[in-house]
Amino acid sequence: MKSVYTFGNGKAEGRSDMKNLLGGKGANLAEMNLIGVPVPPGFTITTEVCTAYNKEGKDAVVKLIKADVEKAMAHVENLMGTKFGDAKNPLLVSVRSGARVSMPGMMDTVLNLGLTDEAVEGIAKKSGNPRFAWDSYRRFVQMYGDVVLGMKPKSKEDIDPFEEVMDEVKKQKGVKNDTELEVEDLKLLVKKFKAAVKERTGKDFPDSPWEQLWGAICAVFDSWMNERAIYYRRMNQIPEEWGTAVNVQAMVFGNMGETSATGVAFTRDAATGEDIFNGEYLINAQGEDVVAGIRTPQQITIEGSRRWAALQGISEEERASKYPSLEEAMPACAKDLIETQQKLEDYFKDMQDLEFTIQDGKLWLLQTRNGKRTGAAMVKIAIDLLHQGMIDEKTALKRIEPNKLDELLHPVFDKVAEKQAKVWVKGLPASPGAATGQIVFFADDAAKWHADGKKIVMVRIETSPEDLAGMAVAEGILTARGGMTSHAAVVARGMGKCCVSGAGALNIDYKNRTVEIDGVVLKEGDYISLNGSTGVVYNGKVETQAAELSGDFAELMTLADKYTRLQVRTNADTPHDAEVARNFGAVGIGLCRTEHMFFEGEKIKAMREMILAENAEGRRKALAKILPYQQEDFKGIFKAMAGCPVTVRLLDPPLHEFVPHDLKG
Repeated sequence: MKSVYTFGNGKAEGRSDMKNLLGGKGANLAEMNLIGVPVPPGFTITTEVCTAYNKEGKDAVVKLIKADVEKAMAHVENLMGTKFGDAKNPLLVSVRSGARVSMPGMMDTVLNLGLTDEAVEGIAKKSGNPRFAWDSYRRFVQMYGDVVLGMKPKSKEDIDPFEEVMDEVKKQKGVKNDTELEVEDLKLLVKKFKAAVKERTGKDFPDSPWEQLWGAICAVFDSWMNERAIYYRRMNQIPEEWGTAVNVQAMVFGNMGETSATGVAFTRDAATGEDIFNGEYLINAQGEDVVAGIRTPQQITIEGSRRWAALQGISEEERASKYPSLEEAMPACAKDLIETQQKLEDYFKDMQDLEFTIQDGKLWLLQTRNGKRTGAAMVKIAIDLLHQGMIDEKTALKRIEPNKLDELLHPVFDKVAEKQAKVWVKGLPASPGAATGQIVFFADDAAKWHADGKKIVMVRIETSPEDLAGMAVAEGILTARGGMTSHAAVVARGMGKCCVSGAGALNIDYKNRTVEIDGVVLKEGDYISLNGSTGVVYNGKVETQAAELSGDFAELMTLADKYTRLQVRTNADTPHDAEVARNFGAVGIGLCRTEHMFFEGEKIKAMREMILAENAEGRRKALAKILPYQQEDFKGIFKAMAGCPVTVRLLDPPLHEFVPHDLKG
């Protein structure tokens, strides 16, 4: 059994149709190599190894693949001209998971693996940039400590143990951002991080690159069976036996200074489906910074940047000077990225979700996959790709997930009620829709409140995969940090949940379970309302109304009729229900229950009069009142059905449906 597949320098042992074996990420990394997209070299350990790991255990699997992994690492060393574990010219790698289907934020990533106390000096000397070397080391100890060594907060009210140390050092230094820390500060962080690891785990941080690598590979396999991954699989009907692949890839660095950056992008708008390239980037950063939402990123395109500034109420002058787009900050790299994203969408013929790094002015692609999208975006993208000649009619229909169509029917805010509502805060419109609910801060509380029948809105500084169970039951999600490509935004869109991210004015206090803006304090259980299409959050409840369907939806339904072999009739008992069903494509009424025509207003009184009549004469008198109602309703039903068949069940009134349910009635 071949367990490891290499890629790099325009060659690959795998290809895009090997997703079941290499996972989506590994298969697409191989394919990008084959079509000439710049991808750092690496190798993929197959999903079959994950399955064996879960059956046979760590020791047996490490023994099974050890020689193959060492051979693949030598292949990467050869292409990069560096040596894994070398003190003077070290090869550093990233370790990422990749199941056959996209599971955003489910699995854990480790960057800069291979750094040690010796190697960090080698990187500093080789790059001539000690700050970059120590920043990379600080990040590695933090990620490895979290992902592999299990350094999590002690309780849900506590902050991340590494963030606690970081905040303390930044406070002492009098700075706000990680990028303002100097070499000596970063050295201090590494020392303090390692001390925290020793204190919490009782073990020293591993100083052997090979020990680090095997720890990370096994952590990815272990993460396939962690609580949040199991929950996500159950929610999306993903079988346990599929397993995840592991991708080990040579590091490229977005944190080497002002000519380096990292970002996430979508070839079309994942929220609305608009055919516009969009995404976010951070200068002098690494990939996890963008999706983790720790720093709110900037937009890639000038158009996206201007739209973002308009939502934030920022002038064009301030935007251009403080928050320039990638097109303005690094025009040559932006041009390369725009050409590459078009190449990838044309090749895969679907909206792509990309991760990229710019190292010293050179663009590298780290991932491409079919992007998660909302129900509205799903319909628009399928119809647009059809109109653009990129896919045929049958492919357009196959791109539609039936359960996501339900999102199009979700209510929106009543326009009059929304105008009268009190604006509380503004953020980024990360996932469209309207949501009203009670504030909850923690995932386990969200699940409990939901089980008690309450509607909740999850409020977090930023979300992480641990919050999945709460996000799944929330009406909407609000975060203080993060942009349009943060974990909260991507997962919310995939779930069809309303989300507002990057509402920076929020001051969230997890211990006291409060959130404050400009002196206005809301506590857990207070109501807020989110408009995920505009990014506006209101204090209190806002009334909703039925959603209006787009022309793309109508076109999709016409297309479905063309190829359908199964026709659908509706249950409808009133002209209104008949009209709604017809608009959704029903080809008739399978059952019209005549007794259901009498539940409204004066009609139910006449029905009760008939039921309670003491003799035939009394019943005839009541029926005479009922007849005009029924004639009018049938006229409306037949008109709405426009010649389609209607099956009518004669009057069969279950008495309990018509008798009053209280003494007053």
